[in-house]
Amino acid sequence: MLALLSAFTLAGAKGYTLSSPDGHITITIQAGANLTYTLSRDNVVLVNPSEISLTLADGSVWGPGSRFSKAVRATVDKTEAAPVFKRSEVRNHCNELTLKAKGFSLVFRAYNDGMAWRFVPEKAVTVKEELVSFAFPEDWYAYIPYVNQNTKTLQTQLMSSHEAHYTHAKVSEWNTERLAFLPITVEAADGIKLCIMESDLLDYPGMYLYNGEGGSTLKGVFAPVPATHAEEDGRTFQQVVTSFKDVIAQDTEIIPWRIIEVAPEDKQLTASDFSWRLASAQAPGDFSWVKPGKVAWDWWNGWNLYGVDFEAGINNPTYKYYIDFASAFGIEYIVLDEGWAKNTVLDIMHTRPEIDLPELVNYGKERGVGLILWTTARTFDAVMEEACEFYSKMGIKGWKIDFMDRDDQEMIRFYTRAGRVCAKYQMLADFHGACKPAGLQKVYPNVINFEGVYGLENMKWGDPSVDQVTYDVTIPFTRLVAGPADYTQGAMRNANRENYRSVGTEGMSQGTRCHQLAEYVIFDAPLSMLCDSPSNYWREKECVEFIAACPTIWDETVALDGKIGEYVVQARRKGDVWYVAALNNWEARDICIDLSFLGDGHAVVFQDGINAHRAARDYAKKEIGLEGGCLKVHLAPGGGWVLKK
Repeated sequence: MLALLSAFTLAGAKGYTLSSPDGHITITIQAGANLTYTLSRDNVVLVNPSEISLTLADGSVWGPGSRFSKAVRATVDKTEAAPVFKRSEVRNHCNELTLKAKGFSLVFRAYNDGMAWRFVPEKAVTVKEELVSFAFPEDWYAYIPYVNQNTKTLQTQLMSSHEAHYTHAKVSEWNTERLAFLPITVEAADGIKLCIMESDLLDYPGMYLYNGEGGSTLKGVFAPVPATHAEEDGRTFQQVVTSFKDVIAQDTEIIPWRIIEVAPEDKQLTASDFSWRLASAQAPGDFSWVKPGKVAWDWWNGWNLYGVDFEAGINNPTYKYYIDFASAFGIEYIVLDEGWAKNTVLDIMHTRPEIDLPELVNYGKERGVGLILWTTARTFDAVMEEACEFYSKMGIKGWKIDFMDRDDQEMIRFYTRAGRVCAKYQMLADFHGACKPAGLQKVYPNVINFEGVYGLENMKWGDPSVDQVTYDVTIPFTRLVAGPADYTQGAMRNANRENYRSVGTEGMSQGTRCHQLAEYVIFDAPLSMLCDSPSNYWREKECVEFIAACPTIWDETVALDGKIGEYVVQARRKGDVWYVAALNNWEARDICIDLSFLGDGHAVVFQDGINAHRAARDYAKKEIGLEGGCLKVHLAPGGGWVLKK
C-alpha cells in the first residue's frame, strides 16, 4: 500500500523520517539548501547529518535545492530464490521512502540491519560527480583496505586489483596519500559495526572512500570515465588509463545503491545478504545449467607433480593427470591457467603446440570433469563473442578472466558485458584482478566468483611479516560481506608463524591444516579452488575427501559467533547436512559452540592436533557424539575446526 509520507520543517528545510520494520533503525532526511541523511539505532546516532548530491554534465544538481513534489512510502516484503548463494532464499524486507522531483527520484530504504539509498533518473544521464559522505559523530576506529598499488597519486590508485590487508585506525588518522576500496567496516558505539558498501554496480564506477580533512567524515571518490589508454607490455596486457574525461559516468540509467549495514554483534556481518538483496533481478533466461563446484588449479603449485613418468608442465599429460585427480575425488572442474594458448595475452583462439584442447575436453567429459580457461580481460574483450561461441561448442565450461584492475565505468561495463555474453553461450565467468562483487552475480548467476581479495596466491611471494591468519578472520566481517571471494585456499603445506616462508613454486599457507579446511565452509565461493598439487593431495586423501564433499552453495547460513580480527564461527546447511566451522587468529583460544540446533546424534570433526602449534599440518579426525547444547572446542594459534553432521 502506498501513502503520502508526512513531512516536517526544520530550519527552512523539509524533513522526513523513515524507520525499519522492527523500529530499531531510523533515517532522518533534510531537504533544503543541502540534502542530508542521519542514521540512528535505538535513538543512538550512528551517522551525523551527511550530505549527498548528484551533479550532471549539464550543470544541474540533484539533491540540494531540489523541489520534491511528492514523498511516497511503501513497505517492501518479498522473498527471492537465490540459486547460487549462501542461502537458497533471501527475504527483502524494508520500509521505503521515495522523494520525487523533476527528472529523478531519490529512494531511501530502512532495513532491520541498516539503510540504503540511491538516485533514480527518469532517463539516461551523464554524471559529472556524486557527493557521498559519512559523517560519524565520534572519531571511531575502522578497518581500512588502502589501495597499495600505483600509489604515486590518488588518481593513479584508481587502477588497483583491490587486494590489500587492513589498517585498523581512527577515521581521523586516515592516510591522506591513500584511497580505500569497499567494503569498509567501522567500529561504532556500544560494539555496533557499520559496514559501508554498494550494490547494483552495473553501469557506473565503483566507489572508493577518502578522508583528506582529518576529521571523522569519509567521502566517496569515483574514477572518471577514461579518455585515452596506453597498452602495457608483458604478461597482463592491461590498458593503462592515461587521461580522463570530466565526468564519472556517461549515458547511464543505473546509479548504485549506497549501503550502511548496521550490526549490533560482529557475527551478524558474516551471514549478510544486504548487497545481494538490493541488486537488480536475475536477467531473463534459463540459468539452470550453472553448475557451482570446486576446481583443481595448476598455477599456484607451479604445475609441480612428482611420482609420474612424464615431465610436468603446460602439456596434455599434466592436465590429464589433473583430470584424473579431479575425477577420483568428484571435483567438478580443472582450470588451465596462464600459458595454455599460443600467446595467452594476445591470441586465445589458438593453443600452444603442447596442448590438444579437444582431446583434453573429451578426456574430461568421459570422467565427469569440465575445463575452464584463463585469459586476460583485454584479450578476452577483443574476441569475446567469437571466443565464447568457439570454445562453448568445443565443450569448455567457462573463463577465468584476469587483470581488469580497474572499476571505472568503462571496466564495469566490461564486467556486465562479459557476464551477459558468457551467459548467452552457457559459460561460467570467474573474475580475477577484480573489484568486489556488487550485484552482478545476482543478475547473471553464471558470474560465479570474484577475486578482489588478498588471497592465498600472495603466500607464494609474501614477506614473512605478512599476517595472513589475522586477515583470514577479518574478511568475514569486511570483504566477504559484499559477496563471494575466490581466495583459492587448500594448501597442504601449512606453517606456523615462525616457520612460514614464501616459496614461489611450492607454496605454503600460514596457520594450521584445519584452518585451511575451515575456509571452505567460512569463505563464500560458489566456484572454490583447490590450490595445491594433485601429488600433494594424493598423500592427504582424508582432507581432500572432506574438501571435495563440501558444498560451495548453501540452503542456509547461520552466524554463530565471532569477533572481527580474532575468530569466527559459522554454520551452513545443504539439504539435511550441516557443516560448522571455526577460524582463529594467532592467539590460542577455547570456545564453546552452541550446537543445540543440530540435536542429538553423531558428527565427524577435524580439529587441530595436539602439536599443531609446532607442526601446523597436525590434525585429528574424530567421530563425536552430540547431546545438544554447548561443545567445547580448542583452537590452536592460527587454527581451525570443522564439523559435518
